[in-house]
Amino acid sequence: MPKLELFDSSIRLLEKTLDMRQRAQEVIASNIANAETPGYTPSRLEFEEQLRQALKPLPGGPATSHPAHFPIGAGDLSGVRGKLIREPDTLGFGDRNGVDLEREMIALAENQLLYETATQVISKKLGLLKYVAQNGQ
Repeated sequence: MPKLELFDSSIRLLEKTLDMRQRAQEVIASNIANAETPGYTPSRLEFEEQLRQALKPLPGGPATSHPAHFPIGAGDLSGVRGKLIREPDTLGFGDRNGVDLEREMIALAENQLLYETATQVISKKLGLLKYVAQNGQ
């Protein structure tokens, strides 16, 4: 008999996404804080491809009926840690600080929007669970 879980794979995916977005926020904030530090090498966190790989169906498992559907029996999300990429100075101003504030602010805004979107989706899903637990009242 399959194990019954309170939260489905989409909740676990959203939880992992929030964790990764929080880490990305910390990396971006560090870049912004060090914008005036000579010799500072900015970083960025890549994790989207790891999430995609973790969501691929396990070999021999059931398949989805539409490409936009979440895979059934997806892999393990616990292995998604993200990859910290160092970006050396390409601006060439002489202080060897590679932070581009405009780019960092855009990355900050994008990351914040994606974080808020994930929290709203989780909130809606938990609201549905609450509705069901209260017998539709």
